[in-house]
Amino acid sequence: MSRNTPVLGNVLRGVGWFGLALLLITMFLSDFLAHAPAGAEFPGIELSAPSEVHPFGTDMLGRDVLSETLHGLAETGRLAMWAAFFAIVLGGLFGAVAARLPRPLALALRGLFGILGAIPPLLLAIVIVGLTGHFFVAVAAGIGAAPLGFVRAFDRVDLHSPHADYAIATGIPGLSLLQRDLTYDFRHVLGAVVARALAAVTIIVSTASFLGFGAEPPARDLGLIIAAAKINHFTAWWTAIFPGLALILFILCARLAAGLEEGESA
Repeated sequence: MSRNTPVLGNVLRGVGWFGLALLLITMFLSDFLAHAPAGAEFPGIELSAPSEVHPFGTDMLGRDVLSETLHGLAETGRLAMWAAFFAIVLGGLFGAVAARLPRPLALALRGLFGILGAIPPLLLAIVIVGLTGHFFVAVAAGIGAAPLGFVRAFDRVDLHSPHADYAIATGIPGLSLLQRDLTYDFRHVLGAVVARALAAVTIIVSTASFLGFGAEPPARDLGLIIAAAKINHFTAWWTAIFPGLALILFILCARLAAGLEEGESA
């Protein structure tokens, strides 16, 4: 996003955070807002088009698509928040700490995470799920998104800034300097880091589920719901379009909240 449009950038970030807040409220209230409990079988006619009774129609098992979309959004959000936590801790936070380690160790970690960052995050997550199991999909997504966040945080550290040179010259311990930097510098970008990580891991989690490496029934996130509807994409479009729109909206709000800075990823 251009630096010459700070007002527009702030407006878009505000829209993004407002949208995320509404979606999070919807996730927490999914059981209350849904017409049927998660996975309820045969409450309606199979593949019924959107109507007053079923605003989003029904799927191939007669389940209310609106209810399934709400439950799927809640499951996607739960997985994404856990994955974002791991991505932030292993990525941005660890990168900021690693840059201040003894130089040989710091450069070795930078090289390792740089190599991992060259691997597509989705592929890395799928490999981890294959080695550990579906239960660890959130951890796998967080690890998959972490390398790029690590590299960005590592490269952002300026070990020779005026305040750092002054602190070292006056004898302030390195641990105190690290605490100061994490308290002020990392906090300054925390909102963008969280939103960016949330968008990245949501894509990873949902795509992994779509490919069969994510949530397993009875748990159903949006990726799995869309995958289950693929045989009806053209004959019963509503079975996939509404869960797909919910997923797009969630990712879009997260990206807007992050600021949509050019060339960035989680």
